[in-house]
Amino acid sequence: MVETKSTKITYRRSNKKKYSKVEALNNAQKLAFAPFTFQAVASMLDLGIFKLLYQSSSSIDEIIRECGISKYAALTLLQVAYYAELVEKDEEKFSLTPLGECFLTDEMTINNFNFMRDVCYLGADELTNSFMDGQPRGLQKYFVDAPTIYPHVPNLPLKAKKSWYAFDHYYSDDCFDDVLKIIFAHNPQEIFDIGGNTGKFEKACLNFDKDCRVNIIDLPVNKEIAENNVNSSRLKFYGVDILSDAELPKLHGAVFMSQFLDCFSEQQVIDILTKVKNSSSLNTRIYILEPIIDNQEFRGAAFAISHISLYFTCMANGNSKMYTESELISMVERAGLEIENKYTNIGIHCYTLLECVLK
Repeated sequence: MVETKSTKITYRRSNKKKYSKVEALNNAQKLAFAPFTFQAVASMLDLGIFKLLYQSSSSIDEIIRECGISKYAALTLLQVAYYAELVEKDEEKFSLTPLGECFLTDEMTINNFNFMRDVCYLGADELTNSFMDGQPRGLQKYFVDAPTIYPHVPNLPLKAKKSWYAFDHYYSDDCFDDVLKIIFAHNPQEIFDIGGNTGKFEKACLNFDKDCRVNIIDLPVNKEIAENNVNSSRLKFYGVDILSDAELPKLHGAVFMSQFLDCFSEQQVIDILTKVKNSSSLNTRIYILEPIIDNQEFRGAAFAISHISLYFTCMANGNSKMYTESELISMVERAGLEIENKYTNIGIHCYTLLECVLK
C-alpha cells in the first residue's frame, strides 16, 4: 500500500524570491491587459504576421504588402507584440522571438491556445457566476441550462469541436504505450475503459494485445462516435451515464480511467469509484491516469493545469477541477480502494498512474 500524508495548503509570503515594487507593477500590467495580449496573438496568427516573421525578418512595408493589412494594423499589433516580447526589432526589420515562435512551432502551446480561444474565451467572463452558482454559466450562454459540456461536444461549432478534441487527446494519448505495458504486466483478459471518448485507447489496446477483449463505457452520444471510429469483434460498447442509477457491467480484469475523474466534483469522484468498486470482481485492478498538478516537473505545466480547473468551472460542469495528489488519493481511499502502486512521469507530460485494488 502507498503511504500518504494529508497536506494542509497554506498561503504565505515567500522569502525565496522577492520582487521589487517596480517588478510587481510591471507584472500587474501584464495581467491587467492579458486579454488584449491574447487577442493580439490571435490576430497576428490570423493575419499571417507571425508566419511571415518566422520565415524571415520583415519591414513594416513588407508586412503590409505580404499580409494585405493596413499600416495602422501592422504598427498597432507590432507595438503590442514588441512590448509583450513576442517580436524584436533590429534596425527596420521585425522578427519573432523564441516566445513568439512557440505559437507556430510548439504543439502544446498551439493546442492550449486554440482550446482557450475557440472553447473557453467567450465563456470566461462568467467565471464568478459559475463559482457562485455551481453551474457552468459560460457554457450556458450557448447551451441554455446545460449541466455539463460533455453531451454537447459533438454539437459545438466545428472550430470549437476540433480544438476541444485536439486538446483532450494531445496530453493523454502520449501515455498509452507506457500505461499498456503496466496494465498488461498482469495479463488481463479484459479491459474496461470508463470515459473512453472517441476510442483512441481502445485502438491502442487492440493493437497492443491481439487476444484481449476491450469494453468502452461512456455517454450514449460518445458511444456512437467511438463505434464509428473503432470496429473490432473484440470490442464492446456500453452507453452509460456514470452519474445515473444505471448499473455498470460486471467489471473484471482491468478498469481504466484516463483524464476522467477530473471531470467530476470531489463527492462525485468518490461515488463513481464506489460504483466501480461495487461492480468489480475481487481481483480487478483499477487504473487512474491523471495530470496531477503537484507532480509536474516544470512550473509552466503546473500553471497550465491549475488554470484548466477554470475551464471546468465556467465551461464544463461548474464543480470539478484538476486535483493534487493528496486530494486524489484521499478520494480513492474514501471510496474503499487501496493504492497498490503509483507510477509518476508517465509520458512526456508527467502524468501519474494510480494502480488500485479492492480492499
